[in-house]
Amino acid sequence: MKTALPLRDIHLPEPISWWPPAPGWWLLAAILILFTAAIFLTQKWRNKNRLKKNTLKRLDAIYAQYDCDADTSKLVQSLSILLRRSCISYYPRCESASATGKNWLHHLDTLTNDKGFVQGVGSILATTPYKSAAHVSAIDTDQLRILCRNWLLAQPKCQPELARL
Repeated sequence: MKTALPLRDIHLPEPISWWPPAPGWWLLAAILILFTAAIFLTQKWRNKNRLKKNTLKRLDAIYAQYDCDADTSKLVQSLSILLRRSCISYYPRCESASATGKNWLHHLDTLTNDKGFVQGVGSILATTPYKSAAHVSAIDTDQLRILCRNWLLAQPKCQPELARL
């Protein structure tokens, strides 16, 4: 028995196009974008207060050292260094690094609209760091601590773009 069926070649379906991708790939791309954005925003949020927190911790460490050794000259030197470094970090170096003496104190006062450095207890920051420990007079360290802490707290939460250059 001869049955000859008319057979034809198998027709393969057209190849799957690479574009547009399947919905799963769109979902994966969206998840990756959201994950990257979440990491970026988390890092930005964590770094926002880092400078201020570290500076305030350093201020507390300076006073902890002062409580141990009661060296007023060393305290004033450390506070002067801390304020200058903070000022250079927050503001352009050309404004902060070159100021000395009364100009430095005036610069600190203008940044917070206060007169605690020029007319108050902060005025010792201009001369005391350069005196020997024997020539340092008694100062109100608590008032100085409050003044420095208030100055640091009055600074912006994060560094401006100009200070990073």
